[in-house]
Amino acid sequence: MTQFRHVSIMPDEVINGLRIKPDGVYIDGTLGGGGHSLLIAEKLSGGRLIGIDRDADAIAAATKRLAPYKDSVTIIKDNYSNIPRIVQSLGIQKADGILLDLGVSSYQLDEADRGFSYMADAPLDMRMDREEETTAADIVNNYPENELYRIIRDYGEDGFAKNIAKHIVAARSESPIKTTGQLAEIISGAIPMKIRKTGGHPAKRTFQAIRIELNGELSALETTIDGLIDLLAPGGRICVITFHSLEDRIIKNAFRKAENPCTCPPGFPVCVCGAVPKGRVITKKPIVPGEAEINENTRAKSSKLRIFERA
Repeated sequence: MTQFRHVSIMPDEVINGLRIKPDGVYIDGTLGGGGHSLLIAEKLSGGRLIGIDRDADAIAAATKRLAPYKDSVTIIKDNYSNIPRIVQSLGIQKADGILLDLGVSSYQLDEADRGFSYMADAPLDMRMDREEETTAADIVNNYPENELYRIIRDYGEDGFAKNIAKHIVAARSESPIKTTGQLAEIISGAIPMKIRKTGGHPAKRTFQAIRIELNGELSALETTIDGLIDLLAPGGRICVITFHSLEDRIIKNAFRKAENPCTCPPGFPVCVCGAVPKGRVITKKPIVPGEAEINENTRAKSSKLRIFERA
């Protein structure tokens, strides 16, 4: 197994965005290898950091990395969607900062047997939590064609979703699709040669779609973000790093609604709905990595950071 490696995205921008107080309470809901958390822990004096991740390998790596700060750090294997329940069990009422760094870690992509990458032939897995029973192979081999079409269209935003779903169903009728290599080849065959030559790797969007569906990534985000904003103490901030338009749209809309929850018709002279703003959006436009960071870490290219501050 390769060493758990994940280059932290926009570390300075995240730390500046969180405005860390030495005695504050901070939650890293996507701990990964602990890169962002290490930077937070270094700034604490009397404060507390809660690190959460659903990947056992990430938990092991972060525990080792954060060992010098173990007195102020609590690490928990769980899904960030359970943060409200987790902090309640720890006796924490409010947090001064929350960080979500969404997507797949460099380790998960590079460790072939995790099955996230279309660049290596490996079992179709893609589980962020390997204690879960369902794998990507179950989706690929068991979902009806119309459901495969739906997730590839909606989560992969692939214009060839219908043809890809059709090719997958035809291939699995001959024999089960068991590996990433098999699936990538099937997807390539469903996309015109002209597009394959110019549109990046043909399997990228479908692999993203299957991963999102398997791990419930967008549903967790949609149902959790409002509760995380509510968990913030006055002046507390939530920083969210996204890697594709679907995630970014959810965060953008949630932050906008939290800043302006009024449901009155636009023509009303005064607000009568009684909805009260929860705070303000700090990033009217998302923060993106600079050219130097992208050159050093190409996986940062599509990342966007949005920040909201609680009133």
